[in-house]
Amino acid sequence: MTTVLIADDQPMQRFGFRMLLESQDDMTVVGEAGTGTEAVGLVARHHPDVVLMDIRMPGLDGIEATRRIITSGARTRILIVTTFDLDEYAYDGLRAGASGFLVKDALPEELLAGIRAVAAGDAVVAPTLTRRLLDAYVHHLPATPGAPAAADPRITALTEREREILTVIGQGWSNTEIATRLHLAESTVKTHVTRILAKTGARDRVQAVILAYDTRLVTPM
Repeated sequence: MTTVLIADDQPMQRFGFRMLLESQDDMTVVGEAGTGTEAVGLVARHHPDVVLMDIRMPGLDGIEATRRIITSGARTRILIVTTFDLDEYAYDGLRAGASGFLVKDALPEELLAGIRAVAAGDAVVAPTLTRRLLDAYVHHLPATPGAPAAADPRITALTEREREILTVIGQGWSNTEIATRLHLAESTVKTHVTRILAKTGARDRVQAVILAYDTRLVTPM
């Protein structure tokens, strides 16, 4: 059973989410929060598998709430829900540790699939959309001119092959594309991706894409 916390400042939006989620046999809503502060407190109390996190909330917004939940060491995964698919704040949410984002008017089956994917440890944002988002808001990236990517401590433990695969993950390649283009078995690619996440501390594929940008293995087109 996947436990979900709904964090949104609009009561009717929370009601709609709750009705949808509670119609599913494999999901249950453990709480609702109207502010980021409430969301942080409820996560500490209920330890939900997934939080549906609105960005714009009074007081503590969804981005800072996400950051506090992730830095607390909680295993809860955050799914940002936003009004626009390229809302600039969505990027900040991903950097804060969210596992992906969806627009609020996503189809019900898309929202449910997204929650299940996040709960299973996958990323919701498609790699190509992630790259489009990062390219659009690359000015948020840390300014570290001149420092070689290979010197970044987050990737020094990677093998040459793992660094190559992290680079193409950042370029938006799926596992199938990586396997085909690099002439590898898809199971081998999955093993490499798992090792990359473990070595770099990235929570999921979205965070791996951000890491590829941070370390300048990938630069905007």
